Amino acid sequence: MTDVISVFGLHKAFGNTVALDGLDLTVREGEVHGFLGPNGSGKSTTIRILLGLLRADRGTGTVLGRDPWREATELHRSLAYVPGDVVLWPTLTGGEVIDLLGRLRGGIDEARRRRLVQRFELDETKKGKAYSKGNRQKVALVAALASDVPLLVLDEPTAGLDPLMEEIFQAELMALRDAGRTTLLSSHILSEVEKACDRVSIVRAGRIVDSGSLADLRHLSRTRVHALLRSAPTLAELEAWPGTHDARVDGAEVWCSVDAEHLGDLVATLGSHGVETLTCQPPTLEELFLARYQPQPA
Repeated sequence: MTDVISVFGLHKAFGNTVALDGLDLTVREGEVHGFLGPNGSGKSTTIRILLGLLRADRGTGTVLGRDPWREATELHRSLAYVPGDVVLWPTLTGGEVIDLLGRLRGGIDEARRRRLVQRFELDETKKGKAYSKGNRQKVALVAALASDVPLLVLDEPTAGLDPLMEEIFQAELMALRDAGRTTLLSSHILSEVEKACDRVSIVRAGRIVDSGSLADLRHLSRTRVHALLRSAPTLAELEAWPGTHDARVDGAEVWCSVDAEHLGDLVATLGSHGVETLTCQPPTLEELFLARYQPQPA
């Protein structure tokens, strides 16, 4: 598997403000890669550099084997970009915008376009100035998802869409992944990334602080456990078990969270108390994210 995006040691400052401070990012061919971080973490600056809209102060990188700054024109024929706030030409219809963007990107799959227009319930005959934010977003998504390009760069792509349209977007994104396309998905909607992404990179203060599959990143947070037992331990006993946190006992029910390395031992210990029901819920991506961004003790 080759790398579609490969950047190392990116630095970018705006005056005294450091936006990127040695960022490394690798996106593999055929994957949906989530790019997560709070406002001001460096996500948008990174994307602008990858698109050739900004020049990094230091660092190296390629997108589809090209230098994004020196070969931006050629690069944009091979990728589709959807920003979080789409601005359309006010006097062009949605259909005309899709046609234009398709020609810039090397062509549109017309059958896929017709299907996407129908699925997203988009009226292509309206002019750009008449579209709501959500419909502007739909125009850009149809143009991107129907394009015959190997790479999609999506920056908060579902902003303004209702939940039904978000589900449709998820399904279309996974279909493209199954077809071998590559996507860099920047989003603050953590459930969106959790559903769609093969791997995730978390950026903080201009650096990647973690990167890997969701399974790889589970170690950053604890698993929540709820059990109904025939003979529940006391709270003191539960709190004394290795790796347990936030313990609570109510009659025959126990709740706690447990460090990943102690989960097996906890389940075995609960088994000795006669388990009626047992639920072990792995941390969500939101919990992983918060674990990285919670204030560190002084």
